Amino acid sequence: MVQILEEGLNIACMRGASDLHISVGIPPTIRLNGELIALDRPPITPDDTDAMINSILSDVQLKKLETDGELDFSYSIPKLSRFRVNAFRQRSCYSLAFRVIPQKVPDLASLQLPNVLNSLCRKPHGLFLVTGPTGSGKSTTLAALVDDMNKNMRRHIITLEDPIEYLHKHNRCIIQQREIGNDTKSFSLGLRSALREDPDVILVGEMRDLETIRTALTAAETGHLVLATLHTNDAVSTVDRIIDVFPAEQQGQIRIQLASELVAVVSQRLFPTPDYSGRRVAAEVMINNKAISHLIREKKIYQIPSVIQVNRAQHMQTMASCIQDMLARREIAGESVETFLLRG
Repeated sequence: MVQILEEGLNIACMRGASDLHISVGIPPTIRLNGELIALDRPPITPDDTDAMINSILSDVQLKKLETDGELDFSYSIPKLSRFRVNAFRQRSCYSLAFRVIPQKVPDLASLQLPNVLNSLCRKPHGLFLVTGPTGSGKSTTLAALVDDMNKNMRRHIITLEDPIEYLHKHNRCIIQQREIGNDTKSFSLGLRSALREDPDVILVGEMRDLETIRTALTAAETGHLVLATLHTNDAVSTVDRIIDVFPAEQQGQIRIQLASELVAVVSQRLFPTPDYSGRRVAAEVMINNKAISHLIREKKIYQIPSVIQVNRAQHMQTMASCIQDMLARREIAGESVETFLLRG
């Protein structure tokens, strides 16, 4: 059964797929350029998934999976790739979802992200957010930003990830990577501990709860650059999400903190290229300036898109304008944009 799994992972890597799905009753299935493609293999059985799980999990991980019904972990095959994995129980059987993590950290130029991101990450402190739905490349963008710092700056960087995806080597920076569950119990505990570890930059894999968001804002306020992700679709929903997670009596103070410490919000979507041979990232970029800061403090967040539109000279852009530009340059497929608009 391990052979079936490794064969599926090899095919996923060779074909440039982003994911491999192992589920009972169907063949191994890859996600290639956003589309699911079943491999020409026999359907997976419950015995197959049991054998796979027993072969790749430790006794501690197996116990946690049996207790919780799901488990996040990382897995690697030497000379092939690393994978972010979620194992979960469904209809009394186990399924696995493998996200392919390339061996090499991509650079910002190869991702074709807005050039302004380089300068934003040179800020000495503040909160820099990368947002978007699952599978939109948020972790890859953060890894590329950390790699850019590692090549060009001298900083102490601490990452909190669930699980660790890209592996960074010390270069000009010292990079400490901590995995939730193995190295620290939670994002909030790891973040509080990081404040006592002399960091310049703290990367938070996901701001999931009030305590993590509160501590991230405090870290930004006390002189650290905090990079983090949120599952939000644009700048407006991101600001709303952060404020709304707090009790009503605390939201006024949080608005003041956020207005002062927010560096930027970059919201991402992935669209296929016109020939469907790859995918390109479209990004909304909101950079916190006096106008944006004022809107956050004064509860006028709904006006943020208008400020973004009139500040293109400051390298801001809405998602709509980015998509229009990419369509005009024939970088993405028009049909995929129509589907996105219908879903939106």
